[in-house]
Amino acid sequence: MKKLFLACLIAIMSIGAVNAQEQKKETNEPQHGPKIVFAEREHNYGTIQKGGDGNCVFTFTNTGDEPLILSSVRASCGCTTPKWTQKPVMPGKTGEIGVRYNTNNTGGFTKTVTITSNAVNEARVVVKIKGNVVQPDKN
Repeated sequence: MKKLFLACLIAIMSIGAVNAQEQKKETNEPQHGPKIVFAEREHNYGTIQKGGDGNCVFTFTNTGDEPLILSSVRASCGCTTPKWTQKPVMPGKTGEIGVRYNTNNTGGFTKTVTITSNAVNEARVVVKIKGNVVQPDKN
């Protein structure tokens, strides 16, 4: 029984060592292909007036060596509307994702936009907007 337990323990440890070496190889090898890097991943509107400007822009750069293509850009709800770069973003170039929040809704908010692309470093990226919409003073 002790021999069986020892044999199983050695087998498990061997598998773990092999997996660790394979993961190390993967992280040391440079990845070829498009890579997406955002300047910022969160925009805080702070406190804004009802009906105020709910627009912001998320800028990204393709730091890879192949064209970057955004296949999907989806907001977490209907009160947030994204517009994005439709053409492939060439290596070294930048693209933009414009986000418009409907500021006719009062109160605090936190919304996300999920970007799906062919990037080898992050195929799916989530950016966030947040803030607080208040009624204008009636003075």
